[in-house]
Amino acid sequence: MANKIIKWTGMGLLISLAAIQLYRPEKNISTSTPASDIVTAFQVPEAVASVLHRACYDCHSNNTKYPWYNNIQPVGIWLADHVNEGKEELNFSEFGTFTPKRKLKKLKEIVGEVEEGEMPLESYTFVHGEAKLTAEEKAMLIDWAKGLSQKIQMTEGAPQM
Repeated sequence: MANKIIKWTGMGLLISLAAIQLYRPEKNISTSTPASDIVTAFQVPEAVASVLHRACYDCHSNNTKYPWYNNIQPVGIWLADHVNEGKEELNFSEFGTFTPKRKLKKLKEIVGEVEEGEMPLESYTFVHGEAKLTAEEKAMLIDWAKGLSQKIQMTEGAPQM
């Protein structure tokens, strides 16, 4: 009796895994960089833009570079959810459309997250070793975000955060 239960449970799991492969979440891929992208809207220095693209844009922009394992479910579903959450929190592709207050808030959060080593996520850098930030890159991002905050305060009249 126990063997039948194990056999039917195993078959049910296999059928479920096979069936879930038919579901394909929408991919976060764009063909161009919008004018509202932070790199375009604020003339971000090349070195900073390179770090942002390498370590941040997969989860925080409208253009994700998907790994091969994205095609295996439920991993693809988890990645889609992860990217959607990242974009809800901060979307560099739409940064130029934010209010001055929100821009300053997001830049302050960038500084905090990078200083504390919270971003990029450890689960992301585990698979994407190239996204790990060196101490110099962290300092560069922090200085850039602070400088951009000052520029926004002066040019857009935003309140200090």
